[in-house]
Amino acid sequence: MHKYKALVVGATGIIGSYILDHLSTLDDWDAAGVARKIPQKNSERYISLDLLNQDDIKEKLGSLKGITHIFYSAYQDFPAHSKEQIEVNTNMLVNIVKGVEATSNSLERVVLMQGAKVYGVHLGKFKTPAKENDPRHLPPNFYYNQEDFLRMHQKGKEWSWTILRPDVVAGVSVGNPMSIAMVLGVYATICKEFNLPLRFPGNENAYRALVQITDASLLARASTWAALQKHTALEVFNITNGDFFRWENIWPKLAQYFNMDEGPIQTISLTEMMPLQKEAWANIVKKYDLLPTPYEKVAAWPFGDFVFNCDYDVISDTTKIKQFGFHEVLDTEKELLAVMEELKKQKLIP
Repeated sequence: MHKYKALVVGATGIIGSYILDHLSTLDDWDAAGVARKIPQKNSERYISLDLLNQDDIKEKLGSLKGITHIFYSAYQDFPAHSKEQIEVNTNMLVNIVKGVEATSNSLERVVLMQGAKVYGVHLGKFKTPAKENDPRHLPPNFYYNQEDFLRMHQKGKEWSWTILRPDVVAGVSVGNPMSIAMVLGVYATICKEFNLPLRFPGNENAYRALVQITDASLLARASTWAALQKHTALEVFNITNGDFFRWENIWPKLAQYFNMDEGPIQTISLTEMMPLQKEAWANIVKKYDLLPTPYEKVAAWPFGDFVFNCDYDVISDTTKIKQFGFHEVLDTEKELLAVMEELKKQKLIP
């Protein structure tokens, strides 16, 4: 049986961790996760690489002969549109692709993760449903630099690339807080501990707009599918759960799940208010014997502010990926509640 050998870059993040876990269940895959800091759990799966150091990459990849696939979801955060954001995130991709090329003659596919920021969701209202061939917004956008590198560098090579564009990703992420489920779970837990109702912290228009989510497990399965199909080479795909929802419809069910009253909308800055709850969270962790994760790594409050204040529809057209053969869809309402159950199971929330 042919064995694929994957390098999952950004393997401790919400996307990469799910891809690495999924590949580990498949008999025809061997996978190694790349991370700056190797986690204690399943540490044998990981290698520590400085993605900005080409010598370090080549030296450590020398023992990983025969890499066939790169799944790339690494990201370093810098101020939006800054020179550092563009250069660092582009150079990390450039260095790992060139490093694998230098140490393996078996590379078949690079799968790159982008996101709805490709369409300018972070800039304001944009054309919906967004399609993969929509014109770009006015740069800068590091996704454009990464994509342009792959398109140019791959020419004449035997390997190919595929790009996936998820939107807001939901899943369980320990120590890497870029999951809307973590924001929801921790926010609700703290509000409940203060005997408060579950108030929507964003604005009213965002409460009623159409939005979408990409389940992290669905994205992992779509990534593996895209990596192996010949006809997905040199193609770009939107990937979401396939449905849409409004927070106004799901919020009462979240309140019911947490046995809380649903409160009225109260627009607050999670970025400003939630760091002030550090002591309260420490007491919750002790009271309920939760996993002792540093509070600043429990949830990404600026991310929550962005999601809960998008006062316009955010809709990606997923027709193309279905036409190419990936037909899996999920019910976002059910999946969000299932993720909450998993957070409880892993003792991340009470």
